[in-house]
Amino acid sequence: MFSSKDRFKESFLKRLESMCGKGFEEATKRDQYHTLGNMVREYISSKWIETNELYRSENKKQVYYLSIEFLLGRLLGQNLLNLGIKEVVEEGLKELNISLKDIEECESDPALGNGGLGRLAACFLDSLATLNLPGHGYGIRYKHGLFDQKIVDGYQVELPEQWLRHGNVWEVRKPDEAVEISFWGRIETGGEGSLSFKHVQDQKVLAVPYDMPVVGYRVDTVNTLRLWNAEPASFGPNQDVLSYKRETEAITDFLYPDDTHDEGKILRLKQQYFLVSSSLQSIIKSYKKENANIQELHQYVAIHINDTHPAMAVPELMRILMDQEGLSWEDAWHITTNTVSYTNHTILAEALEKWPIYLFKPLLPRIFMIIEEINERFCAELWDRYPGEWNRIEHMAIIAHGLVKMAHLAIVGSNSINGVAKIHSDILKNREMKSFYEVYPSKFNNKTNGITHRRWLLKANPELTSLINDTIGEDWIRHPEKLIDLKRHVYHPELKERFSQVKRKRKEILAKKIADKNGIQVDIDSIFDVQVKRLHAYKRQLLNVLHIMYLYNRLKEDTNYSIQPRTFIFGAKASPTYYYAKKIIKLIHSLAEKVNNDPRVSQTIKVVFMENYRVSLAEDIFPAADVSQQISTASKEASGTGNMKFMMNGALTVGTLDGANIEIMEEVGEDNIFTFGLTAPEVLKYEENGRYRSMEYYHHDLRIRQVIDQLTNGFFSEDEGEFEAIADSLLVQNDQYFVLRDFASYIDIQEKVGIAYQDRGKWLEQALINVAHSGLFSSDRTIQNYADGIWNIDPVGVKM
Repeated sequence: MFSSKDRFKESFLKRLESMCGKGFEEATKRDQYHTLGNMVREYISSKWIETNELYRSENKKQVYYLSIEFLLGRLLGQNLLNLGIKEVVEEGLKELNISLKDIEECESDPALGNGGLGRLAACFLDSLATLNLPGHGYGIRYKHGLFDQKIVDGYQVELPEQWLRHGNVWEVRKPDEAVEISFWGRIETGGEGSLSFKHVQDQKVLAVPYDMPVVGYRVDTVNTLRLWNAEPASFGPNQDVLSYKRETEAITDFLYPDDTHDEGKILRLKQQYFLVSSSLQSIIKSYKKENANIQELHQYVAIHINDTHPAMAVPELMRILMDQEGLSWEDAWHITTNTVSYTNHTILAEALEKWPIYLFKPLLPRIFMIIEEINERFCAELWDRYPGEWNRIEHMAIIAHGLVKMAHLAIVGSNSINGVAKIHSDILKNREMKSFYEVYPSKFNNKTNGITHRRWLLKANPELTSLINDTIGEDWIRHPEKLIDLKRHVYHPELKERFSQVKRKRKEILAKKIADKNGIQVDIDSIFDVQVKRLHAYKRQLLNVLHIMYLYNRLKEDTNYSIQPRTFIFGAKASPTYYYAKKIIKLIHSLAEKVNNDPRVSQTIKVVFMENYRVSLAEDIFPAADVSQQISTASKEASGTGNMKFMMNGALTVGTLDGANIEIMEEVGEDNIFTFGLTAPEVLKYEENGRYRSMEYYHHDLRIRQVIDQLTNGFFSEDEGEFEAIADSLLVQNDQYFVLRDFASYIDIQEKVGIAYQDRGKWLEQALINVAHSGLFSSDRTIQNYADGIWNIDPVGVKM
């Protein structure tokens, strides 16, 4: 049905009528989307079935990637691109007077993630399939993903995200593969010779899988993303049916429920165990269909946990191997530690999960028993190694001070612990997890993050893709490292001119979206200076804001002061309970109102906040950016992947020497990136010696004093106390993330950016050099490193 334009049109019209029960003229855009989506999924199905049959017949090792987040983005356009049928579909629809882009807009953009963690997982699945590697994702089918963000009077308001409102054409429900999960209850022990454990008086929940195909680029491999949905298992005679149904469905209702109170903490724990138990039961059931010997599990299965959320994979695998398969502790531990691997994504203390025993133990009694045993055996090993060093052992223990430490559990129970950028991995080894590195040096390694260039360049920026193809051919699409061939051409006037036209067109597209959504007219010829990412204090959107306030003051006070016109673009969601981050959003809007309504200043600078930042919006933002703001406090950002997406689309980075910024600088050279601020060692030294005094910067730098005073002196139209918490964070609470310390160097580097942009020829060369070097940051490279260095998996059935 996709063999030619005419065959496609014929199939599409027939399918539209049969599916929707109406003629073509009566069909809506959504009818057209569902028709096309079902046709594409049907086309995928044969390859999907063949891939699964191939994996069964060849019986090679497979990897299962467990993640609490999968931030997929819209799939129709990506699947058409990967299948190689986009042109046929687009041309066929055009002859029917239908815009493919309009149809794509009908697809929900499922927010099944909060940012980099979930988007990385999605990129990894794309690369696994494209490289013909046998790897699948396991996650949760949240009814509501991360909230829809609305801005009301400058304040963030959260609305339920409704991605399933019109169904999901890509998923296939598999009720025959559902499994049961147990919560609460108690454990009965028994048996002669060896102990047996029985979970009684438990509350059972049914986990039902919904499978989605993961299509590789121009290959026959179609892997699987399995998302689990929680449903009632059975109703007892004396059960409160409504309460049980409500509690069960709550498990997969929302991504990241509020855990301020115990009820929310219990729900999060339920989610994590629900993901882990359902996935592992499914994995082992699949394994046993082809393999009789459970002792060889680790030779055929790799289980990877994406951050600490799925860390209960360690005790859950132990439970299944011992309680259901009858293995000894020693055999089960050998298999578990050779099966599970762990990626750490943070060094922020608050992000390293710790759960109170008083909640954990009653909810998951058997899992807690196993973690206790793991902890006792681990502490005994530490005692043998460090006799008498109680403080060290207490610090490293998995259970201590009434808490279960999930990162410690993941480290002890895994065969590999990797960071996601060189500096991050070094900090883990030399500082944050130094004590564990000393015990398990061979476990620790680095795998720098990557992004799939198929979405963030081919799909997001077809104009730049065409320019690259015309310049160096198309081989780079399958081998992204060959983008470096572009570097030989970056000084050619014709290439620079065409690249300038591409960038201008993308800026026009984004400017139209800004005008339509925000009602703000922006200057296409201004620098599009962009900071889009999750809103968190360490990412320092505040530093960006204070700099804009400084520019506003200079422009108001000095009529002779001139700068290259600049449009500052923000996009970010703040966690609903993160009061401080939500204040930053309000501050951005108050500043935008001040700047954009000033007749003189608004001719030079504009401030735009783009509501409800998500993957589909990001696809419009990254290609249009001139400047990429990556200004986290050095040592706090594990890697970052937005920096790579901007780089791949020809934006120049303004950034601290943090995360993958360092590796970007090493690739492009110091002349093609704008770095500033404290280094990681300098930040860590300040934190160790406690000698940082933010008040000194307030008193000694008039620019700083002015902008901080303006937070509380009525400069903004809001009540004078509106931004007091922000001012207090910088002065009273001593500026935890060194915003004031880096303020002067940030002003200096931004001035250099403005001057550099005026030399258009040179700027375009620098931008193209960034594009040329971006191939290193493809997730294909990252996944190949995981496949070779951690999972030990090989391609299966390679056909193009």
